[in-house]
Amino acid sequence: MRQLLQKVISLVLLLLAAVGVQCMYPSSSDVIDLTPDNFDKKVLNSDSIWIVEFYAPWCGHCQQLKPEYEKAASALKGIVKVGGVNADEHKSLGGKYGIRGFPTIKIFGANKNKPDDFNGPRTAAARANIHGGGSKKSSDSKSGGSKDKDVVELTDENFDELVMGSEDMWLVEFYAPWCGHCKNLAPQWAKAASELKGKVKLGALDATVHTSKASQYEIRGYPTIKYFAPGKKDSDSVSDFNGGRTSSDIVSWALDKLSENVPAPELTQITDEESLKTSCEDKPLCIVSVLPHILDCQSDCRNSYLEILKSLGEKYKNKMWGWVWSEAGAQPEIEEALEIGGFGYPALAVVNVKKMKYSLLKGSFSKEGINEFLRDLSYGRGGTAPLKGSEMPKVHKVEPWDGKDAEPPQEEDIDLSDVDLDEKDEL
Repeated sequence: MRQLLQKVISLVLLLLAAVGVQCMYPSSSDVIDLTPDNFDKKVLNSDSIWIVEFYAPWCGHCQQLKPEYEKAASALKGIVKVGGVNADEHKSLGGKYGIRGFPTIKIFGANKNKPDDFNGPRTAAARANIHGGGSKKSSDSKSGGSKDKDVVELTDENFDELVMGSEDMWLVEFYAPWCGHCKNLAPQWAKAASELKGKVKLGALDATVHTSKASQYEIRGYPTIKYFAPGKKDSDSVSDFNGGRTSSDIVSWALDKLSENVPAPELTQITDEESLKTSCEDKPLCIVSVLPHILDCQSDCRNSYLEILKSLGEKYKNKMWGWVWSEAGAQPEIEEALEIGGFGYPALAVVNVKKMKYSLLKGSFSKEGINEFLRDLSYGRGGTAPLKGSEMPKVHKVEPWDGKDAEPPQEEDIDLSDVDLDEKDEL
């Protein structure tokens, strides 16, 4: 009896195949039906990531997988392509990819000629995470596995607040944990994030977990890097990153973009404590100049020095330095702390407020002389000294310069009418 029942079941399965049970996934499904006629065009010649199930319509495990697989296809729509091959009918495709059992799922990633086997759980949630590696939202999946603290971990929940709500410049990597190119990029991305800290923010979003943002920004492959321009952001603020993938390439590209958007720093006169604090406190370096007194160097003379400083501020604007100036004698404590004045005026010093150290310009106060001095400091050359007292010096409140020449002091006229002749002779 048992043998007869098995024969009947086998006969039914054969009849089902014969009458056209060809494809388990109808055209209304988000699972794309793949055949030898369309496989190369849709999968191998595509820039998209593909998850492909090789199945047989009579396979019980395939039938059990069907609803979960369709859920996964819907969840990944717009991010990853999901397809199905009836390998029982299309034996040429099954043979090409070494299919030995059903269902077999393969991932066609960057190298379409060498698909990866999917070995994870057969649920929609697991498949939406592609290989299960993206299911963790902790920092170990950040930037393809990097744990570097300078890379900001982004999610569907915090993206708008951190990126779109910021006026900072952002570079955001959309990655997949299983992606080999993403893993290669991770240490370069982390190094670039550290080098650009304080200037440009670098983030990473696991696109296999945070599918809403990946879909919004039309992520089709991994890694994809998007550039978000500084300033108030909207849909026009984002564009593709088209630079190289080494840390130096990323840093160079970011600084070039930054220089296109960053305004020249304001050259501020030190008129009170707040003016110095605002201009220098949070800056990597602060350029402090002391110009001759207005009586010794009238408006044309002073403006020529200010123009030199403004042009150098423009040249070094991507460094995010602070630029301030004072009139000789107006801020004696600052001059004493920086040892300014011994070489005359004008004079210039560069201060690292955080480290309470400074370096004094000993060359000429000219565009060429200051530029050489600043360039050496940028490369780590040049000596430094501790700021006297290891704190910011006292700042006096003074009136800001009105941009005009100074009037020389008036000589007093002496009335000689009441002076006798002898005294007049002495005068």
